Amino acid sequence: MKLVAILQARCSSSRLPNKVMRPLLGVPMLMRQIERVKRSKLIHTLVVATSVDASDDGLAELCRGNGVDCFRGSLDDVLDRFYQAAVSYGATDVVRLTGDCPLADPEVIDRVIQAYLDAGIDYAANGLEPTYPDGLDAEVFRFDALERAWREARLPSEREHVTPYISQHPELFAQLKVGQANDLSHLRWTVDNPEDLEFVTRVYAALYPVKPDFAMADVLRLIETNPDLSTFNSHLERNEGYSLSLARDAERLKNNGDK
Repeated sequence: MKLVAILQARCSSSRLPNKVMRPLLGVPMLMRQIERVKRSKLIHTLVVATSVDASDDGLAELCRGNGVDCFRGSLDDVLDRFYQAAVSYGATDVVRLTGDCPLADPEVIDRVIQAYLDAGIDYAANGLEPTYPDGLDAEVFRFDALERAWREARLPSEREHVTPYISQHPELFAQLKVGQANDLSHLRWTVDNPEDLEFVTRVYAALYPVKPDFAMADVLRLIETNPDLSTFNSHLERNEGYSLSLARDAERLKNNGDK
């Protein structure tokens, strides 16, 4: 078994361009997240999957300069980029992470991985029925499931977001929803907009200098003692990018139906 974590990242985000390169305490946000992910006890290999587009040259150079494996593939067909990265690194099982989650918690990632391993299934995720803050998402799946999705997925949402073909076909892939008793899905810890970046910057400024390996529980305590923190981005929609892809799905299906 070779469990490879593939962290997808690019610099051409429309809502917050170059977000993965934005500084958090003087270090690019992507490197802050990688620092946290590397504390996972169950991941065997970590690779950043970015695009061959010139806009991502700086990101690839950042990875090289910091000794981080980097694979470059399609800009828009993220499923193909992901699949080709998994092939290149000989993955038998894959962890999917996204580069806009600088508060990623390695203990949460390992919890999802362990649940997947214990269940012996095709796919496990803590976002199928979210109970963790947005930004602590983790998905684990067999390479065979990824390969089938790569062969069969056709819709924009399936190609742009890697796992919808798997998650939307439980009749094809045995699945596990990983959750926790305390539903924290209303909390937004991802970075897609300037307000998100402001929130994360303040969290890092408060916690990192005294505890670089701060965990989800530390962020929750910080918010409890500073309730105004969670108001910066509470108005923003969860999974907005995926919603846009679903709209493109509907448009494609409509156009095909008109022919």
